Order: sequence, then structure tokens, then C-alpha cells
Amino acid sequence: MKITALKFLRMQFPGKTPRKRNSIIESGGGAPGMSMIELQTDAGIIGRSLLKGNANLIERTVFPRVAGENPFYIERIWDRMYRYNRKPVAKGEYIVAMGSIDNAIWDIIGKALNMPVYQILGAHKDRLRVYAAGGYYEEGKGLRELAKEMEGYVAEGFRAVKMKVGGEPFATDAERVKAVRQAIGPKIDLLIDANNRWTAVEAIRFGRMVEKHDIYWFEEPVEPDDFAGSAEVRHALDIPIVAGENEFTRWGCRDLITAGAADILNLDTTNAGGITEYRKIAALASAFHIPVAPHGDPFMAVHLLAATPNALIMETYPGVESRYNPALPLFPVKDGYIDVPTKAGLGIDPDPEMVRKYRVG
Repeated sequence: MKITALKFLRMQFPGKTPRKRNSIIESGGGAPGMSMIELQTDAGIIGRSLLKGNANLIERTVFPRVAGENPFYIERIWDRMYRYNRKPVAKGEYIVAMGSIDNAIWDIIGKALNMPVYQILGAHKDRLRVYAAGGYYEEGKGLRELAKEMEGYVAEGFRAVKMKVGGEPFATDAERVKAVRQAIGPKIDLLIDANNRWTAVEAIRFGRMVEKHDIYWFEEPVEPDDFAGSAEVRHALDIPIVAGENEFTRWGCRDLITAGAADILNLDTTNAGGITEYRKIAALASAFHIPVAPHGDPFMAVHLLAATPNALIMETYPGVESRYNPALPLFPVKDGYIDVPTKAGLGIDPDPEMVRKYRVG
């Protein structure tokens, strides 16, 4: 079998996403949609993954290094994509493009073997613990609305919830954390995410203000290139520190670990280089007894984590978010867990009728 062609599937859905912000970036407000990579083979199998990064870069630079390859030679393909782009060294958007291609190749392999990807990788579990990512800043959202949002996640079945911090003064954010803890009670894990907003001194100060609320983890407290600052925060607080979302490959993971910058690694499944590379990242982290909990993209992360012994928890979103993508509904949550999908491949093929109705490119 050989990979023969690359296509893109773009869909746009009705409605409008809400405007929201974390500590540094405002997003939303446009039409919801979904974009996929489609890798075609001479066996008639199409491998799909969710598109991240620059489509032109994928099409013009990365795919030519994949065309004609046997998808089962996935380690060889990854090396071809990476090693053939060494000046400048492959990082940033190039690695994201590689990750998008790599995930689609795993979809091909799963479909060719008629097995879910996690079982091909070597299954470790059939259920995964998950948390609801939310708690963004929005116009008109006060303490009451924030608390109600988090209570809704618990009612949906989540036993861990994440909220944003860093976008308001310390006292305001500390009150927000307090309000959420009071709303969800003591048995639900509460995660906070600063999106790299603070210096080490500021992060330590805020961490000490909220430690009493039994924080499960403190995500990206300092700027992403401040490994020393993250290590400083980690040693000053009793809250586990999470970092890695802005890093790439096993080499970025190595640098985080050797700097003592994180208790938990949250490199992104696609951005870090795809499932093939993340297996190496997880293995390296396991040698230091560090768990992994990938950022975002639950449809890409779920198979990886189900085959990873040191997987801690998976980021996902409340079911109401599925209204923005009816072609790919989110996993049902029960008692804080989801069942790993058992369809062949990644299990993300959209319904043909949905494609016909919403396709825009």
C-alpha cells in the first residue's frame, strides 16, 4: 500500500461561537467549522486527522516527503519529514504540519487492520479520566455565572474541571477560584490555567493565594520559554505545575524535564509531532516518573493516552460544545471517565450526509 494523494475537507456549521478570552488571547465570535486532512492510498483507504497549522505548508513542503511511502513504515516517514528539513531546524509550524500528517497515517493503519489505533499502539486501558476545559472570561460572566458553568460540568459527569486565571487582578481571580471551589465542593478536582501570563514572582504570589482551595494543578504559570521560572514556581508551591503546551518533540520534552520545570507534561498531541512522536515523549517522561496529560484535541489524544501507562487525565470539553461541530460530537462522560472509541482507525470519519450538507471546501 502507498500514500498517493492529499486532500482537505472543510466544513462550516450554522451559528456563531461565543467571544471568550484567556489571560492573553481573545477568540471566538465567528462561524463554527472543522477542517480535516485526507490522505488517500492506492488501496482505497483514506486516512483522516483534524487539520492544525498551515495547510499550504502541509501540501507544498511536508506531503511531498510522504507521497509514495507505505503507511506502515511510519517511523521511516516521520524521520523523512523531520530530517529532510534541517535548515533551519524543524520547529514551530513545520512540526505541527508533521503532526497533522502523522495522525492521519495512524488512521490509515487502523483502518487497514480494522482495529482502533490505541489497540495497535498497545492498549493499556479502555477508559480514560477526563476534565472539562472551561472557565473562560466572557462579557457579562460574573462569579454567579462562572459557578453555574462549573456546576453544569459536574452535573454532566465530570469529576475534574479547569478554569482560566491571569486575566484579571490577583484579588479578582482569587475570588473566582474561591467561588468555583465552593460551587463544585471538595470532591471535584479543580485545575487552573494561567496561559503563560505571569513572571515567576507573580505566579508564586497568586499560587499562595489559592493553595488553600486544594488546586489539582497550576498550568503554564509563566512564559513558555522561562523554564527556570517554572522550576522556581514548582519548588515554591505545593501545587503540581503543568508545562509543555508550547513545546515540540521529544527534545523539547527533554529540556523541560532537565530544567525541573514541570510535575506534569501537557505537550499537544499534534503540535508536538503527532502520535508517533508523542509515544517517545511519554516514554521519556515515564523514565523520570512524570505523567503526561496532552493539551486539547481529545479526538487525537484519546488513542495515544489509552496506550500510555503514564497518562494522567485527558482534556476535553462539555457536551454543549458539540453544537459547534455536529459532525464530530464529543465523548459522553460518566463518573469522570469516557470510553475509548473502538471504531477502526481514529474513529473520526464524518457522516457523508453531514459532509454533503456542510462542506465548503
